[in-house]
Amino acid sequence: MAAKMFFPSFPDTYVLCILTLFTVMFIPISARPTSFAEDFKAAWSESHIRQMDGGKSIQLVLDQSTGCGFASKRKYLFGRVSMKIKLIPGDSAGTVTAFYMNSDTNTVRDELDFEFLGNRSGQPYSVQTNIFAHGKGDREQRVNLWFDPALDFHTYTILWSHKHIVFYVDDVPIREYKNNEAKKIAYPTSQPMGVYSTLWEADDWATRGGLEKIDWNKAPFYAYYKDFDIEGCPVPGPASCPSNTHNWWEGFAYHSLNAVEARRYRWVRVNHMVYDYCTDKSRFPVPPPECRA
Repeated sequence: MAAKMFFPSFPDTYVLCILTLFTVMFIPISARPTSFAEDFKAAWSESHIRQMDGGKSIQLVLDQSTGCGFASKRKYLFGRVSMKIKLIPGDSAGTVTAFYMNSDTNTVRDELDFEFLGNRSGQPYSVQTNIFAHGKGDREQRVNLWFDPALDFHTYTILWSHKHIVFYVDDVPIREYKNNEAKKIAYPTSQPMGVYSTLWEADDWATRGGLEKIDWNKAPFYAYYKDFDIEGCPVPGPASCPSNTHNWWEGFAYHSLNAVEARRYRWVRVNHMVYDYCTDKSRFPVPPPECRA
């Protein structure tokens, strides 16, 4: 496995010198696997997960008998995970393709969700994000994607550091959740999380609140994945890794969105956000504390 450190503003030759001098500070982290099987395994319905291109890409299948899902072989505490995904084309109403991290700790779970909600042909694909911290969720936001995610692969990324959590679509941040533990707002800091993806039927809620049902005449439904990338502190692993300030995702340049990211983030929220729990007064007459923070 490769390992990375964060040196934000020095020339490459200087960084090499530093790496040589401070090898003792060099904590290994997981890096991009060469194949799906290196870092992942089937979580359910293995017969509906098809490896392609020598295991470098996979196809998930949903039919009337079952959906399917896969999971990382290890859990991680802080870092960045990303995948390139090509979603279900055409009429995908009632389907959900999910990419997420989960602590798998039941009622006190931490979880970071991408959920891609199927649509009727010609309508925009919506992506719903949600954040569970210390067992508390109900933090849904929805964004209509500004492109057709079924035509080609796009990169979906979750960055998780001590400072914030950021969801990216390609290089565009669509959601930021800051660490406000100092204000007694829950934030995932102690439970390692696995990386998961699933394809399943959820026509009771996924498309227009359940009004649009899945059309099984269009089945089977396919979603495609490649370029699996996990850079984080594996658990079990070096105990000092999660708190190591030399991990690149903990570097100063990643403490907040940069100027370009901030502009893109505002653009998404102004032009493409279609639901934000922070402004849903029917659910929250008083906005939740993280919305006010």
